[in-house]
Amino acid sequence: MNIRKAVIAAAGHGSRMLPATKALPKEMMPVVDKPAIQYIIEELVEAGIDDILIITGRGKRAIEDHFDRNVEIHSALRKRGDRSMLDTLERIEQLADIHYLRQRELLGTGHAVLKARRHVGCEPFAVLFGDDLVVSGTPCIGQLMDQYAKLGAPILAVKEVTREQVGSYGVIRSESINGARLVKGLVEKPEPARAPSNLACLGRYIFEPDIFDFLNRIDPADSGEYQLTDAIQLMIQSRPVYACPVNGDWHTVGDLLSYLQTTVSFALTHPVVGESFREYLKKTVRPPSSDAENSRRD
Repeated sequence: MNIRKAVIAAAGHGSRMLPATKALPKEMMPVVDKPAIQYIIEELVEAGIDDILIITGRGKRAIEDHFDRNVEIHSALRKRGDRSMLDTLERIEQLADIHYLRQRELLGTGHAVLKARRHVGCEPFAVLFGDDLVVSGTPCIGQLMDQYAKLGAPILAVKEVTREQVGSYGVIRSESINGARLVKGLVEKPEPARAPSNLACLGRYIFEPDIFDFLNRIDPADSGEYQLTDAIQLMIQSRPVYACPVNGDWHTVGDLLSYLQTTVSFALTHPVVGESFREYLKKTVRPPSSDAENSRRD
Protein backbone atom coordinates (compact mmCIF):
# COMPACT_ATOMS: atom_id res chain seq x y z
CA MET A 1 0.00 0.00 0.00
CA ASN A 2 1.36 3.43 -0.92
CA ILE A 3 2.24 5.98 1.74
CA ARG A 4 -0.05 8.96 1.18
CA LYS A 5 0.03 10.76 4.53
CA ALA A 6 2.69 12.17 6.86
CA VAL A 7 2.75 13.52 10.40
CA ILE A 8 5.30 16.12 11.51
CA ALA A 9 5.78 16.47 15.28
CA ALA A 10 6.34 20.19 15.88
CA ALA A 11 4.91 20.99 19.30
CA GLY A 12 8.04 21.17 21.47
CA HIS A 13 9.27 24.31 23.21
CA GLY A 14 12.72 24.31 21.60
CA SER A 15 14.24 25.02 25.01
CA ARG A 16 17.78 24.20 23.84
CA MET A 17 17.56 27.14 21.44
CA LEU A 18 16.35 29.78 23.90
CA PRO A 19 16.13 32.76 23.87
CA ALA A 20 15.81 32.64 20.06
CA THR A 21 12.79 30.34 20.34
CA LYS A 22 10.96 32.29 23.05
CA ALA A 23 8.64 33.83 20.43
CA LEU A 24 9.75 32.00 17.27
CA PRO A 25 9.00 28.27 16.86
CA LYS A 26 12.21 26.28 16.55
CA GLU A 27 10.83 24.77 13.34
CA MET A 28 10.77 28.30 11.90
CA MET A 29 14.43 29.04 12.64
CA PRO A 30 15.94 29.99 9.27
CA VAL A 31 18.51 27.72 7.67
CA VAL A 32 19.93 30.21 5.16
CA ASP A 33 16.76 31.40 3.37
CA LYS A 34 14.13 28.86 4.46
CA PRO A 35 12.73 27.84 7.83
CA ALA A 36 13.77 24.33 8.87
CA ILE A 37 10.28 22.88 8.53
CA GLN A 38 10.06 23.93 4.88
CA TYR A 39 12.97 21.62 4.01
CA ILE A 40 11.04 18.77 5.65
CA ILE A 41 7.84 19.48 3.77
CA GLU A 42 9.75 19.79 0.50
CA GLU A 43 11.30 16.38 1.23
CA LEU A 44 7.83 14.87 1.65
CA VAL A 45 6.48 16.47 -1.51
CA GLU A 46 9.48 15.28 -3.53
CA ALA A 47 8.79 11.75 -2.25
CA GLY A 48 5.17 11.98 -3.41
CA ILE A 49 3.41 12.77 -0.11
CA ASP A 50 1.24 15.87 -0.09
CA ASP A 51 -1.27 15.14 2.72
CA ILE A 52 0.60 16.44 5.76
CA LEU A 53 -0.56 16.84 9.36
CA ILE A 54 1.59 19.08 11.57
CA ILE A 55 1.16 18.59 15.32
CA THR A 56 1.71 22.04 16.78
CA GLY A 57 1.49 23.66 20.20
CA ARG A 58 1.05 27.01 21.83
CA GLY A 59 3.00 29.78 20.09
CA LYS A 60 3.36 27.89 16.79
CA ARG A 61 1.04 30.04 14.69
CA ALA A 62 4.01 31.26 12.62
CA ILE A 63 4.18 27.80 11.00
CA GLU A 64 0.63 28.14 9.70
CA ASP A 65 1.25 31.71 8.57
CA HIS A 66 4.35 30.69 6.61
CA PHE A 67 2.46 28.23 4.43
CA ASP A 68 -0.62 30.44 4.12
CA ARG A 69 -1.18 33.22 1.59
CA ASN A 70 -0.19 36.75 2.69
CA VAL A 71 -2.23 39.16 0.60
CA GLU A 72 -0.29 42.25 1.72
CA ILE A 73 3.11 40.80 0.75
CA HIS A 74 1.75 39.60 -2.59
CA SER A 75 0.38 43.07 -3.32
CA ALA A 76 3.68 44.74 -2.43
CA LEU A 77 5.67 42.35 -4.63
CA ARG A 78 3.35 42.98 -7.58
CA LYS A 79 3.76 46.73 -7.20
CA ARG A 80 7.55 46.30 -7.19
CA GLY A 81 7.40 43.98 -10.16
CA ASP A 82 9.25 41.25 -8.24
CA ARG A 83 7.83 38.31 -10.16
CA SER A 84 10.62 35.94 -9.07
CA MET A 85 9.90 36.27 -5.35
CA LEU A 86 6.16 36.21 -5.99
CA ASP A 87 6.57 32.89 -7.79
CA THR A 88 8.64 31.59 -4.87
CA LEU A 89 5.98 32.49 -2.31
CA GLU A 90 3.19 31.02 -4.43
CA ARG A 91 5.12 27.77 -4.72
CA ILE A 92 5.47 27.60 -0.92
CA GLU A 93 1.75 28.26 -0.44
CA GLN A 94 0.84 25.48 -2.87
CA LEU A 95 3.38 22.87 -1.75
CA ALA A 96 0.96 20.47 -0.13
CA ASP A 97 -2.38 19.94 1.59
CA ILE A 98 -1.27 20.88 5.09
CA HIS A 99 -3.41 20.34 8.19
CA TYR A 100 -2.73 21.46 11.75
CA LEU A 101 -3.66 19.92 15.09
CA ARG A 102 -2.64 21.40 18.42
CA GLN A 103 -1.11 19.31 21.20
CA ARG A 104 -2.63 21.23 24.11
CA GLU A 105 -0.34 19.61 26.68
CA LEU A 106 3.28 18.85 25.81
CA LEU A 107 3.19 15.19 26.79
CA GLY A 108 5.93 13.87 24.54
CA THR A 109 6.46 12.57 21.03
CA GLY A 110 4.33 9.49 21.62
CA HIS A 111 1.36 11.58 22.66
CA ALA A 112 1.87 13.86 19.64
CA VAL A 113 1.81 10.94 17.18
CA LEU A 114 -1.23 9.42 18.92
CA LYS A 115 -3.18 12.60 18.23
CA ALA A 116 -2.84 11.87 14.51
CA ARG A 117 -4.91 8.67 14.74
CA ARG A 118 -8.13 10.09 13.33
CA HIS A 119 -6.38 11.86 10.45
CA VAL A 120 -4.29 8.83 9.48
CA GLY A 121 -7.11 6.30 9.60
CA CYS A 122 -6.35 2.73 8.58
CA GLU A 123 -3.34 3.19 6.35
CA PRO A 124 0.44 3.30 6.71
CA PHE A 125 1.95 6.74 7.21
CA ALA A 126 5.21 8.61 7.68
CA VAL A 127 6.38 10.40 10.84
CA LEU A 128 9.05 13.09 10.77
CA PHE A 129 10.65 15.22 13.47
CA GLY A 130 11.45 18.86 12.86
CA ASP A 131 14.97 18.70 14.31
CA ASP A 132 16.41 16.55 11.54
CA LEU A 133 17.27 17.58 7.99
CA VAL A 134 18.69 15.13 5.49
CA VAL A 135 20.38 16.12 2.24
CA SER A 136 20.25 13.22 -0.20
CA GLY A 137 19.72 12.34 -3.84
CA THR A 138 16.62 10.28 -3.08
CA PRO A 139 14.51 11.97 -0.38
CA CYS A 140 15.18 10.40 3.01
CA ILE A 141 11.55 9.51 3.60
CA GLY A 142 11.42 8.15 0.05
CA GLN A 143 14.19 5.70 0.92
CA LEU A 144 12.05 4.41 3.79
CA MET A 145 9.02 4.20 1.51
CA ASP A 146 11.00 2.04 -0.92
CA GLN A 147 11.92 -0.32 1.91
CA TYR A 148 8.33 -0.44 3.13
CA ALA A 149 7.13 -1.39 -0.35
CA LYS A 150 9.48 -4.40 -0.22
CA LEU A 151 9.01 -5.47 3.40
CA GLY A 152 5.47 -4.38 4.35
CA ALA A 153 6.49 -3.61 7.94
CA PRO A 154 7.41 -0.53 10.03
CA ILE A 155 10.69 1.11 9.04
CA LEU A 156 13.05 3.21 11.18
CA ALA A 157 15.61 5.51 9.56
CA VAL A 158 19.10 5.01 10.97
CA LYS A 159 22.51 6.50 10.31
CA GLU A 160 26.00 5.55 11.47
CA VAL A 161 27.51 7.82 14.12
CA THR A 162 30.80 7.63 15.98
CA ARG A 163 31.04 5.67 19.22
CA GLU A 164 31.51 8.96 21.05
CA GLN A 165 28.17 10.22 19.69
CA VAL A 166 25.94 7.24 20.51
CA GLY A 167 25.07 8.62 23.95
CA SER A 168 23.05 11.38 22.29
CA TYR A 169 20.70 9.10 20.33
CA GLY A 170 18.49 6.07 20.36
CA VAL A 171 20.65 3.20 19.07
CA ILE A 172 19.38 -0.03 17.54
CA ARG A 173 20.39 -3.64 17.99
CA SER A 174 19.75 -5.49 14.75
CA GLU A 175 20.55 -8.51 12.63
CA SER A 176 20.71 -8.93 8.88
CA ILE A 177 18.03 -11.19 7.38
CA ASN A 178 17.82 -11.71 3.62
CA GLY A 179 19.51 -8.40 2.99
CA ALA A 180 17.24 -6.44 5.34
CA ARG A 181 18.12 -5.16 8.81
CA LEU A 182 15.67 -6.53 11.40
CA VAL A 183 15.53 -4.45 14.57
CA LYS A 184 15.89 -6.57 17.72
CA GLY A 185 16.11 -3.79 20.29
CA LEU A 186 16.38 -0.06 20.83
CA VAL A 187 18.53 1.53 23.54
CA GLU A 188 18.02 5.19 24.38
CA LYS A 189 21.25 7.20 24.83
CA PRO A 190 23.52 4.29 25.84
CA GLU A 191 26.98 4.56 27.30
CA PRO A 192 29.42 4.14 24.38
CA ALA A 193 30.91 0.97 25.86
CA ARG A 194 27.44 -0.60 26.17
CA ALA A 195 25.93 0.55 22.89
CA PRO A 196 24.66 -2.39 20.81
CA SER A 197 25.81 -0.68 17.60
CA ASN A 198 26.65 2.73 16.18
CA LEU A 199 23.39 2.93 14.18
CA ALA A 200 21.41 5.86 15.56
CA CYS A 201 17.75 6.59 14.90
CA LEU A 202 17.07 9.85 13.11
CA GLY A 203 13.67 11.50 12.93
CA ARG A 204 12.08 9.54 10.07
CA TYR A 205 9.69 6.57 10.39
CA ILE A 206 7.11 4.59 8.45
CA PHE A 207 4.40 3.13 10.69
CA GLU A 208 1.24 1.13 10.24
CA PRO A 209 -1.93 1.98 12.20
CA ASP A 210 -1.15 -0.56 14.94
CA ILE A 211 1.44 1.91 16.30
CA PHE A 212 -1.51 3.69 17.92
CA ASP A 213 -2.38 0.55 19.90
CA PHE A 214 1.19 0.38 21.21
CA LEU A 215 1.11 4.09 22.05
CA ASN A 216 -2.01 3.50 24.11
CA ARG A 217 -0.20 0.82 26.13
CA ILE A 218 2.91 2.74 27.21
CA ASP A 219 3.37 4.46 30.56
CA PRO A 220 4.74 7.98 30.90
CA ALA A 221 8.44 8.41 31.55
CA ASP A 222 9.74 10.03 34.72
CA SER A 223 9.35 13.38 32.98
CA GLY A 224 5.64 12.72 32.58
CA GLU A 225 5.97 12.45 28.79
CA TYR A 226 4.92 9.55 26.58
CA GLN A 227 7.85 8.61 24.38
CA LEU A 228 7.53 7.21 20.88
CA THR A 229 10.60 5.03 21.47
CA ASP A 230 8.76 3.18 24.27
CA ALA A 231 5.96 2.27 21.85
CA ILE A 232 8.54 1.12 19.29
CA GLN A 233 10.11 -1.10 21.95
CA LEU A 234 6.74 -2.79 22.51
CA MET A 235 6.20 -3.15 18.79
CA ILE A 236 9.59 -4.82 18.31
CA GLN A 237 8.52 -7.53 20.77
CA SER A 238 5.31 -8.22 18.84
CA ARG A 239 6.07 -7.93 15.14
CA PRO A 240 8.92 -7.38 12.65
CA VAL A 241 10.34 -3.87 12.54
CA TYR A 242 13.14 -2.99 10.13
CA ALA A 243 15.83 -0.32 9.96
CA CYS A 244 16.78 1.55 6.82
CA PRO A 245 20.35 2.93 6.79
CA VAL A 246 19.91 6.27 5.09
CA ASN A 247 22.08 7.46 2.21
CA GLY A 248 22.66 11.18 2.66
CA ASP A 249 24.03 13.84 4.97
CA TRP A 250 22.22 14.10 8.31
CA HIS A 251 21.99 17.54 9.90
CA THR A 252 20.30 18.51 13.16
CA VAL A 253 19.01 21.91 14.27
CA GLY A 254 17.86 21.14 17.82
CA ASP A 255 20.72 22.84 19.67
CA LEU A 256 22.82 25.93 19.03
CA LEU A 257 26.04 24.28 17.82
CA SER A 258 24.21 21.86 15.51
CA TYR A 259 22.08 24.68 14.18
CA LEU A 260 25.15 26.79 13.33
CA GLN A 261 26.93 23.84 11.71
CA THR A 262 23.84 23.03 9.65
CA THR A 263 23.41 26.63 8.55
CA VAL A 264 27.04 26.85 7.40
CA SER A 265 26.76 23.54 5.51
CA PHE A 266 23.61 24.66 3.71
CA ALA A 267 25.05 28.11 2.98
CA LEU A 268 28.13 26.60 1.32
CA THR A 269 25.96 24.74 -1.20
CA HIS A 270 23.38 27.49 -1.76
CA PRO A 271 23.02 28.18 -5.52
CA VAL A 272 23.03 31.97 -5.09
CA VAL A 273 25.30 32.78 -2.14
CA GLY A 274 27.31 29.57 -1.80
CA GLU A 275 30.44 30.61 -3.68
CA SER A 276 30.54 34.09 -2.14
CA PHE A 277 30.05 32.64 1.33
CA ARG A 278 32.87 30.17 0.75
CA GLU A 279 35.19 33.03 -0.21
CA TYR A 280 34.09 34.95 2.86
CA LEU A 281 34.97 32.02 5.12
CA LYS A 282 38.38 31.69 3.49
CA LYS A 283 39.11 35.32 4.32
CA THR A 284 37.75 35.35 7.87
CA VAL A 285 38.45 31.85 9.20
CA ARG A 286 42.22 31.59 9.29
CA PRO A 287 44.51 29.16 11.10
CA PRO A 288 46.56 30.72 13.92
CA SER A 289 49.69 32.45 12.65
CA SER A 290 53.12 31.13 13.59
CA ASP A 291 53.72 34.26 15.69
CA ALA A 292 50.55 33.60 17.67
CA GLU A 293 51.56 29.99 18.13
CA ASN A 294 55.01 31.02 19.39
CA SER A 295 53.57 33.58 21.82
CA ARG A 296 51.29 30.91 23.29
CA ARG A 297 54.23 28.59 23.77
CA ASP A 298 56.11 31.37 25.56
